[in-house]
Amino acid sequence: MRIALFVTCFNDTLFPGTGRAGVSLLERRGHTVEFPLEQTCCGQMHVTTGHRPDTVPLVARFARTFRHYDAVVTPSASCAKMVRENHSTPTEEYGDAALRYEVSDPVPRVHELTEFLTDMLQVTDVDGIHGPRTLDLITVTTEEL
Repeated sequence: MRIALFVTCFNDTLFPGTGRAGVSLLERRGHTVEFPLEQTCCGQMHVTTGHRPDTVPLVARFARTFRHYDAVVTPSASCAKMVRENHSTPTEEYGDAALRYEVSDPVPRVHELTEFLTDMLQVTDVDGIHGPRTLDLITVTTEEL
């Protein structure tokens, strides 16, 4: 399986060790992980602050950067959710049909790290709830926290 790590702009800037840890974790599971240097922001900050037209080049770049990978793994649940649920929106509003198709291509292969470990690699003991909760994969009550 050809795996790309999408480290996200805030992790790259504020928590660079996160990317290295993610690669190490996946390599210990026997996988080769690539880090495409062309990657940049997913556009979440632009969409949530109302700058959707500025998101179009970012989502197009994401699609071009990750189109040849079997899996795109990110340590950020919110960035995974952005790609899955919102990458099509700016292209529908400001792009053409070819760009919409290009942007939709990698979406099903984007996984948050703990989701990838449990769903794709069948790891059964992953201590973490933020990612799965953000992606609506689990519901956690206040009492469980």
